[in-house]
Amino acid sequence: MNTIDIGINEQDRTAIAEELKRLLADTYTLYLQTHNFHWNVTGPQFRELHLMFEEHYTEMAVAVDDIAERIRTLDVPAPGTYNALNELSSIKEVEGVPTATDMIVILTQGHEQVVKTCRQALKPAQAADDESSVALISDRMRVHEKTAWMLRAML
Repeated sequence: MNTIDIGINEQDRTAIAEELKRLLADTYTLYLQTHNFHWNVTGPQFRELHLMFEEHYTEMAVAVDDIAERIRTLDVPAPGTYNALNELSSIKEVEGVPTATDMIVILTQGHEQVVKTCRQALKPAQAADDESSVALISDRMRVHEKTAWMLRAML
């Protein structure tokens, strides 16, 4: 078996991966919420929201793969079940079908939560000089900050 030697010790890799797992869980949960709202949105803003939600969940589908692959690059197993992701996520499921306006509010809060999760994940990555994880996390933060801003502008 080969050992990993990428200039980050095992303790730091594990700490970074634990935060990335939370980011993966929040991103995946937000992806599911956004996809659900895409399917179920109604009202005068239907077309605009339906298309916008599709853009958002499509972008996050790629992101969850990138995050999970970074966890694996750090030589840590990535969580891949609903139960595991639900336990790690700070974003809670929504029951029923909210109104279109409530969907916007819920998704705004979700994107803001992912930004906060990114901020937490940055700390161990920066401390370990893990520029690859820092870049990934920073890119995710930028996407979610912008998306939250655009959603807030619709309210």
